Amino acid sequence: MTSANVDIARTYFQAVQTGDMAALGELLDADIVWHQPGANQFSGEHKGQAAVFKMLGSMMETSQGSFAIDKIHTLMGNGDLVAATIHFTGRHGDASMSMDGVDLLRIENGKITEMWLFSADPAAEDAFWG
Repeated sequence: MTSANVDIARTYFQAVQTGDMAALGELLDADIVWHQPGANQFSGEHKGQAAVFKMLGSMMETSQGSFAIDKIHTLMGNGDLVAATIHFTGRHGDASMSMDGVDLLRIENGKITEMWLFSADPAAEDAFWG
């Protein structure tokens, strides 16, 4: 199942990169639990697909549409978990961020049921998001 889960993760990141919200809706479990890092307006646990989409929409609004995962370096699977090393960026006004991160996805029955995100520079990300 590990390779199938890596394929699901790859499809998820392609949907994120292309803004394919319909594909994201198909990939995220209705009861997903999303663990957003840091101490900013988006940090904390977001439960359910609607809450996750609301958070992501607010992130795009805050970043003036610029928030992006611009690189997926590696996808690694272990059972129902897939770890992805990524690079992400964003801009708004005079503020910008550009850093590496790790996303850890739990995939069960073809759906992403839980997501943990890690940032290389949590203080810089907190400053960016406010």
